[in-house]
Amino acid sequence: MVLTIELLDSKRHNRSIFACGNDSLDTYIVKSASQDLKKKVATVFVLIDSPSMDIIAYYTLSTYTVDITNLDKTFTKGLPRYPLLPAILLGRLAVDSSRQGQGLGGVILIDALKRVLRATEQVASVAVIVEAIDEKAVNFYQKYGFQQFKEHSFKLYLPVKAIEELCLRFEI
Repeated sequence: MVLTIELLDSKRHNRSIFACGNDSLDTYIVKSASQDLKKKVATVFVLIDSPSMDIIAYYTLSTYTVDITNLDKTFTKGLPRYPLLPAILLGRLAVDSSRQGQGLGGVILIDALKRVLRATEQVASVAVIVEAIDEKAVNFYQKYGFQQFKEHSFKLYLPVKAIEELCLRFEI
């Protein structure tokens, strides 16, 4: 068995048995993910343990804009004073209940951050934004250096510069 992260292919990947314990995340991968991908609303990446095509984890990426006033002043100090800055939204990240506690959340997060870093070579972005689903998710993202927005405790960001440093530190 080999862990592989691929772009969602609704004809190949089995979404029907995915269950992470959160109804909105479960429903999304089963009912909406392929439509979002088709309509270019989000890219959906899935983790499989090939040759099985069962999805064991997934995440989504899309473009986003962030209000500069919601970010920490030490981060925005050198940035232009535009009211909105380009960012990338890590919209959803989930691991199937049967595989939780094995570090797969970190594996797919790092994969997402590597994709963001490569994307910023072509399309500008100052940070990755996440909207954590609960306090446990907030703690997960903070372990990787994400910072909370000033007025939204479940909304976090990680500057692209920090992603570069994270990738260097872990030789990713």
